[in-house]
Order: sequence, then C-alpha cells, then structure tokens
Amino acid sequence: MSRIYLSPPDVGTAEVEFVLEAFEANWVAPVGPHLDAFEQEFAALVGSPHAVALSSGTAALHLALRLAGVGPGDEVLCSDLTFIASAAPITYLGARPVFIDSEERSWNMDPALACAAIEAKARAGRPPKALVLVHLYGQSADIAPIQACCERHGVKLIEDAAEALGATYGDRCPGSLGWAGIHSFNGNKIITTSGGGMLVTADAGMAKQARFLATQARDPAPHYQHATIGYNYRLSNICAGIGRGQLLRLASKVTRRRAHFRAYRQALGDLPGVTFQPEAPWGQSTRWLTCLTIDPAVAGRDREDVRRALEAADIESRPLWKPLHLQPVFAGVETHGGAVGERLFAQGLCLPSGSGMAEQDRERVIATVKQAFRAS
Repeated sequence: MSRIYLSPPDVGTAEVEFVLEAFEANWVAPVGPHLDAFEQEFAALVGSPHAVALSSGTAALHLALRLAGVGPGDEVLCSDLTFIASAAPITYLGARPVFIDSEERSWNMDPALACAAIEAKARAGRPPKALVLVHLYGQSADIAPIQACCERHGVKLIEDAAEALGATYGDRCPGSLGWAGIHSFNGNKIITTSGGGMLVTADAGMAKQARFLATQARDPAPHYQHATIGYNYRLSNICAGIGRGQLLRLASKVTRRRAHFRAYRQALGDLPGVTFQPEAPWGQSTRWLTCLTIDPAVAGRDREDVRRALEAADIESRPLWKPLHLQPVFAGVETHGGAVGERLFAQGLCLPSGSGMAEQDRERVIATVKQAFRAS
C-alpha cells in the first residue's frame, strides 16, 4: 500500500495545457498573459477589485504589512493558533506581534479578545498599526466585529486567507472584506501553483504599489534605477498557468474535501472523546483539512497515540498548529488568552483530506483510527 499524504497536490489536464501554452509562446518569466489572466480571474472569483500574483502567501503578507505602514517599534495583532508565516513577516519589518487566542465556535481569533486589546492600546495612546486575521483550516473567522473595531481605531485589517479559498462569510469570500487579503498556493493548499500567493485589495493605489515593490521597485527609466528597496516577489507566468487550471476545479475540490469531512465524522464521530472542528454559523468551511480533537480523559488515549498508529500504517496526519506564543522564537511575546489554543494543540489532529484522495484510502484512514481506539 502506498503512503497516504495529508493534502497532496491535485493537478489535472487543464494545468498542463496552460503550461504548454506558456512554453510554446516563450512566456517563461514573471510576466505574461497567464499572469495577467490569473489575477483577473482570481479577483473576479473572490469579489475583490484588484489581485497581485506573488511568489508566496508570505510575500503577499509582507507587502501588505509594509504598505500598511508597519515599521520598527509598531505592534501588530495576530491570530495565535496559526502557522508561523502569519506572524514572521511582522518581524521582517521590525514590528512586534501581539497574539490573540481563538474562540471555540470556529477555532479562529476571538473577536472579544481582539477588540479588548485594540481598545486598551488605543486608550493608552498606542493603537496597533495592523491586525492579521487568520481563517483557519478552511473556516472563516468572525470578521465583522473585528473589522468594526479596526475601523474605529484606524487599524489596517489584513486577512490571512491562505487556508480558506472557497470558503464563505455570509455571501462574501474571506480575504475580500479587510483592507487587504492574502492567499497561498503552496503545494498542500486547496489550489496550488506549485508555490505562490495572491494579494487582494479594493485599494487600487495599494495594488499598484505592491506590483512595483514586487518587481524590485524599478523606477520608470531606460536604465535600472531604484529610489526604494523592493523585492523579487512576482509569480512566474508558468505558475500562473497552473493556477488558472486549478481555478477551474475549485468548486469540485471544495465539494470533495467536504465529502471527506462528512465521511470521517459519520464513521468516527461516536468514538469516545472525539470532537470535530465545528462549522461556524456565519459561513461555509471548505474543510481544507478535516480536524478533530481527542480528549484523553474520555478516550483513554491521546492525540499522539492515534497519530503514531496512523504513521505506523504509512498514513500522514499532523497535530493542529502549535500556538505561536508557545514557539521558542516568540517566547515572552504579549499574548491575550491562550488556553483555547493550547487545548486545541494538545488534543487536535488533522486527517488526510486531499481532494484527489480515493475513497478506499479514506476507508483505510478510518479503519486505522478505529483500530487505535480498540488497542489497549
């Protein structure tokens, strides 16, 4: 039996056709018709006026923070339960992250904690420069109350929708409501360009500046002239071709991942101590990854027992994100709350959820988890 991976790429024939078209036309640079079309198609899909295709979601977040005016000594609020790439770009600019714990309804940033932190800092005369709101595991955070608080105090809301393409918040797409939104097309995401990301915004001037900075901030001149420091952050035309093909199947990918979640919950939901990530009432999750928690006091075994059993069967699974305030690199960083994220990390497990995963492989995962619960 072959190894079952957590969320491998799922690529079809349209992607190959777009890439061949790029090679045949010799558009193999970070410029070209696929790049322009990918930006336009993506912007239309998520309902944002402007989209800038970049080399990674991290690059998109870095640019968004820089264009928000974040600099040395500034504070930026950030979701605590997330991958380090949500916070690392804050440090690139010499700013300080401030971590906000999750709430139970969606596992995303707690609006009450976030707003209390903003209000307290505003009263002290030092409101945060920006807030990075992560939409976790395909589930939108509760954006509206956080957005309202940010607007009251002039805080730039940047949505990290790296894991949530295809999700909804009411009738909107996560990533399209704040001042800026970022998406990731890493190999494990719901769509991939092999590597890449997208910055979306309704601010035309911001999008123009992002493109300028992403192409080494080259000034308009016949020679190479630079009045500011930029970055080599543009996506290639070839990768954009892959992205265009992936967008054609986004809806089916979401449907497939949600089907995996339903099958897992039906088969495993009655196991003692097992609880699945809830779907918040404000929108539909993509179920990018099927996530559950295992309460050892009830189950008689813990997350690691099950993860090791899956690994022994050559099945990849993974704990939930380790809260950033527990990461050694962020030791001592200001954190509001923390208990919810700590519990989710201690008990949480992500199961294989790729849109290309066969049903027999999913059944193999289910059987292995059940066996782990039967083991003494």
